[in-house]
Amino acid sequence: MSDTKYPSRVAEAPVLPERGPGPVKVTLSVNGTEHAVEIEPRVSLLDALREHLHLAGGKKGCDQGTCGACTVWVDGRRILSCLTLAITCEGHEVTTIEGLAEGDELDAMQSAFIEQDAFQCGFCTPGQIMSAVALLKEGHASDDAEIGEWMSGNICRCAAYPLIRAAIRTVRDQA
Repeated sequence: MSDTKYPSRVAEAPVLPERGPGPVKVTLSVNGTEHAVEIEPRVSLLDALREHLHLAGGKKGCDQGTCGACTVWVDGRRILSCLTLAITCEGHEVTTIEGLAEGDELDAMQSAFIEQDAFQCGFCTPGQIMSAVALLKEGHASDDAEIGEWMSGNICRCAAYPLIRAAIRTVRDQA
């Protein structure tokens, strides 16, 4: 077979600059503000937020993606920041619990969590709130069963689930 008869259909891959293994400069857009940080490529988004940007709202619960305490949004989608490499978030908007309030005015879900006493120890609360706000935007709050299913990635060791669902219903019903 001739190479001219069957030309290669494989395009040459672009040459990307090597980054790592040592620290690299990364620009993260978090809560509407750009931050330049120098981190190793293997640093999780959770660690970058907590240790480099001093945004301690997201919690390191299990550090394995099973509890949801580290839930944040990337481009409006909820993600587990303990399983996401910070370097992959360049060029994307990250929103944390600290970014929900408008100045001193809490987000409706934050206020509903307080009104419904939807937290006990408070450790899981930031992740719960981030998931709850996203759940409403996604349209998954028609009843308690659906709320429970779509919030199932967020664990509350204090078992405040009925109060969390009440807070979600409160905000849902206000819309």
